[in-house]
Amino acid sequence: MSKISIVSIISVLMIPLILIFSLYVQFHGEFSAGGGFQAGVIFASAFILYSLVFGIEKSQSVISLETSQRLMALGLSIYLLVGLIGIMSGANFLDYNVLSANPTSGQMLGIFLVEIGVGLTVANVMIVVFYSFANMKVTKK
Repeated sequence: MSKISIVSIISVLMIPLILIFSLYVQFHGEFSAGGGFQAGVIFASAFILYSLVFGIEKSQSVISLETSQRLMALGLSIYLLVGLIGIMSGANFLDYNVLSANPTSGQMLGIFLVEIGVGLTVANVMIVVFYSFANMKVTKK
């Protein structure tokens, strides 16, 4: 008899759906409720579910702590770069109008890029926090 449980079967079915939903929330954030923060938390929850069901060692082979830290820094860098483009163009920090000749398309592009950065950062902060707690040693007093 194999060691396949109901939880692992349901998780294998649910994790791809959770990841797709996080992409939906990410890419529709500027038009409806959602965005980078919510999408990042949803993405991280799928990864944490994977870790809880299949083990922390297996999850770290998918996304290591170092990779997650790099992706976290990349998300923050995207956010900062979009903001600094405004300053370097003589406008305010995060002034999206300088990103395109058309202010409307500049706003859309700026919001999209910032939300990508926020999503990357939030997802990977959640993963790093989870790894930190999962790797803690329990001491008895």
